[in-house]
Amino acid sequence: MSEPNRKPKSSAALLQSRRNALRSYLGAYGFMAPAGVLVLIFFLIPVAIVLYLSVTNLASSNFTSDLAKMEFIGLKNYRTLFNDQFARKIFFNTIFYVLVTLSLFNVSLALIVSLLTTHIDRSAGFVFRALWILPRITSPVVYILIWKRMAAEAPFGILNQFNELLGNPTYNYVATNPWVFVVVVNGFIGVSFGMIIFTSAIESIPKDLLNASLVDGSSRMQRIRYVILPLIRWPLLFVVTYQTLSLLTSFVEIQLLTDGGPGLYRTEVWSLTAFHRALSNYFGNAQWGYGSAFAVLLVMIGVVLAVIYMRVFRFDELVAEPRVEAL
Repeated sequence: MSEPNRKPKSSAALLQSRRNALRSYLGAYGFMAPAGVLVLIFFLIPVAIVLYLSVTNLASSNFTSDLAKMEFIGLKNYRTLFNDQFARKIFFNTIFYVLVTLSLFNVSLALIVSLLTTHIDRSAGFVFRALWILPRITSPVVYILIWKRMAAEAPFGILNQFNELLGNPTYNYVATNPWVFVVVVNGFIGVSFGMIIFTSAIESIPKDLLNASLVDGSSRMQRIRYVILPLIRWPLLFVVTYQTLSLLTSFVEIQLLTDGGPGLYRTEVWSLTAFHRALSNYFGNAQWGYGSAFAVLLVMIGVVLAVIYMRVFRFDELVAEPRVEAL
């Protein structure tokens, strides 16, 4: 059966359709332009500057006297970095810090808190979530001072005051267990972000699906495993990716709590090392070029991890248009 003859569009109709398409594209790009400008100014341009600085010998000694003394030295900073006897230790410190904090707090505990607070009374769940947000909205200096006061040596530390009352020996908890406090302090901050994202995703699941699973005889754990978790794959991808990159670049709390110690690089992470080398060198000579080399490698690691996460979570399937099959 032949198709009915279709009349060709006139030139005026084609021109009008092209104008409409152009107008829609301009509208879409117009809405995206402010975000694009911000990304260009605050991310792409700084990355380009840091990449250039990483192949120069710029330091405070020549910058304060004469900027013209800055010289292109190629990959010398990177060779120095890879030959640094402490670079390997700092790298594995970073891996340990990111994996433990991400798995125990930023994703797992955040998901548990979200599931618990969405299965209890709404008012109680709101209050409980508000308590978890307090570490994030508290100033980092005040937040770290609270932890230091709790863990300090007697008679100032709150934990050691209880030890004295019970007749137990006192400890400098941060000095004896630095990684425990580094992970817990940063983990309590990270829980709040994932909790907000997961809670919003769970609340957006249609109630009919949840009720239908209960009618079919599924338990609460089965409903979580087979209904809720598959439906929040996109929020899981976002939280895991964002929190990984956030942990890779965060160092403020570690700097205030231990400053990479106690001892030699015991809790030093990659981003804190980049800060120390570039802006707060132990020897008083800030090495902007050498510190920039640390920062460039950190950006490259973040990009690689983001690509891996997108592969693992099947990003293409998450953003694909739903398939509608004709009957």
